[in-house]
Amino acid sequence: MLDPAVIAATLAELGQPAYRARQVYEALTRGLVTDFDAVTTLPLALRRALRARLSPLSLTERETRVAPDGTARKTLFATADGHPVEAVLMQVAGRATVCVSTQVGCAVGCPFCASGRLGLRRGLTAEEIVDPVLHFARLLREEGRHVTNVVLMGMGEPFHNYEQALRACRLLNDPAGFRLAARSISVSTAGVVPGIDRFAAEPLQLNLAVSLHAATDALRDRLVPLNRTYPLEALFAACERYVGRTRRKLLFEYVVLRGVNDTAEETAALARRLRRPLYHLNLIAYNETGGEFSSPRPEEVEALRRRLEGAGVSVTVRRSPGGDIEAACGQLALRSDAVA
Repeated sequence: MLDPAVIAATLAELGQPAYRARQVYEALTRGLVTDFDAVTTLPLALRRALRARLSPLSLTERETRVAPDGTARKTLFATADGHPVEAVLMQVAGRATVCVSTQVGCAVGCPFCASGRLGLRRGLTAEEIVDPVLHFARLLREEGRHVTNVVLMGMGEPFHNYEQALRACRLLNDPAGFRLAARSISVSTAGVVPGIDRFAAEPLQLNLAVSLHAATDALRDRLVPLNRTYPLEALFAACERYVGRTRRKLLFEYVVLRGVNDTAEETAALARRLRRPLYHLNLIAYNETGGEFSSPRPEEVEALRRRLEGAGVSVTVRRSPGGDIEAACGQLALRSDAVA
């Protein structure tokens, strides 16, 4: 993926008219080309000149793993400076959802999430965030399908890389480019309060998800260290401001850790906090990452759902495909520490 401004500037330097920039941008985002030679609307000499100056791809594919049932495909990419980046294509219930990363590693450091073990190395550019979406779009096109949803829920905290994450959303939504509906794009945060307030003011009608994982400060301090900076009262005040301003549904993600955050105390606290209009809770069974926590049995997650629903919470169980290839929620970066 190339920044449209870079395309326009390069073509201007080559003395080309403005419409050439539109041709190149559309070829990359709609035609999904990976080589300027494939842009046959351009003169051959111009294609060669562009190839000598620009690369259409900001990432290089290194490894792909596919779940036995075909519902998930995880691809490891490398940035130009050698950092690992993972993305996942999930195909469930007629949808083709791409989960992308916004950073190399993560500074939040949740102990149940593999990405946090890398620590934070750097933020990704908007082009590096978007490239995996275009990669999977090419694969889907071969099957006569297309990307239906994009979630910024991979490696990293999007609001710690706000400018690039939102620029990626704009590129995906661009009516002159990839043209993915804003309501088909979701951004997940561990609870960066200033980011939530800023996001609420964005003109694009993007979806917001909050990675909650605990309903008491004592437990959330342990599970989501960011809670020590933005405790639950501050977080939920920001959530109320968000809902009040946007009038859009707010999703809460809750990874169920057996015997840790599924206790009676946590369940009661969770119900008190989420029994609100436009709040919706997704329960996600913990996927093993080799740490101290255990996965709940399916019947335990279902029992938790019933208790919360009975307490007035809008709640569903979210199935997370790809666990057998370490592509499920919380598992990204398990085997991507080196790509050389």
